[in-house]
Amino acid sequence: MPSRSDIARYRANIQDEVDSAAIYRSMASNERDPHLARVYARLAEVEERHAAAWETELAKAGVRVHPTKPSLRSRILIRLGRRFGTRFLVPVVATVERLNRRAYDNQQGATKTMGSEERSHARVLELITGGSGAGGATVARLEGRHRDVGGNALRAAVLGANDGLVSNLSLVMGVAGAAMSPHAVLVTGLAGLLAGASSMAMGEWIAVQSSRELYEKQVGVEESEIATAPEEEAEELALIYMAKGLPDAQAHEFASRIMANGKTALETMAREELGMDPDDLGGSPWTAAGGSFVLFAAGAAVPVLPFTFAEGMRAISMSVALSGVALVAIGAGITLFTGRSVWATGLRQLAFGLGAAGLTFAIGRIVGVSVAP
Repeated sequence: MPSRSDIARYRANIQDEVDSAAIYRSMASNERDPHLARVYARLAEVEERHAAAWETELAKAGVRVHPTKPSLRSRILIRLGRRFGTRFLVPVVATVERLNRRAYDNQQGATKTMGSEERSHARVLELITGGSGAGGATVARLEGRHRDVGGNALRAAVLGANDGLVSNLSLVMGVAGAAMSPHAVLVTGLAGLLAGASSMAMGEWIAVQSSRELYEKQVGVEESEIATAPEEEAEELALIYMAKGLPDAQAHEFASRIMANGKTALETMAREELGMDPDDLGGSPWTAAGGSFVLFAAGAAVPVLPFTFAEGMRAISMSVALSGVALVAIGAGITLFTGRSVWATGLRQLAFGLGAAGLTFAIGRIVGVSVAP
């Protein structure tokens, strides 16, 4: 027998579904693009079906079901959408769908397809908000968005080297400021390099391995849904292709052909609905850990290098100069992603890095003087 909290949850779910359905119906009626209008209408139908399922749960619990009207918030959004157009509502609805895409995954009373349908809605809205109008767009144009693997790898390389350089430069300068022996500075710098690189590698391994385990679970769930509810999965895939601009009939035909083959269906749904490559699943955690270790160590080695063959202020000056050149180079690398001025970004990076090093050097000098015999 459902508890009071269960009944309250059923009512809240009904309200959410009614609100979503009303907003989608309004978007469908106001949308000028016929492809998108049909997508919004289909989304509304799914939300209405979800609301009916939760009403059935209430009826099973012996609770009288009253018609649920859209909330004040949804009515305001509908009016704003009518006033400013559907594009005004799409980002708001997309955010809500993204936040609620796993709301039914572990809810008692949810049907087998509710969770996958909510995730599919989030994916469809993501596709729509990602472009300047999905109607008429080709599948190929949208297929590669947000999958810039090379750019992500280069960004990780730049930031990893920057972390190693700035953190170890600050550490070395702090120890040098305390007027410790060159040997102590060198040992401290090498210890900081190894400790920092190991920590970064471990953190990267855990992050990638955790992502892989999550992806494997999601792919397993998707495989089960394809086996138990192929019609619903085909409808979800058709909605995704409709959001990409394919005509209704062509989208359903394309989805039906894909779902006819179990392996192809799983690979396609993993890419389209979950946004992942089932052959990759986030990459190798060992490769990521090794790359992170090497990149951090490369940056951290720069300020330590002069202390292997020089001493005193000469070693400190060389360390600062060499690190300064590296900071400017890293700043220039950052402009590959920002498009800003190379010199402006490089000098900013230089100022931040040397500022941190100067601060730790001063603290080291104060501490060194205060504890000197």
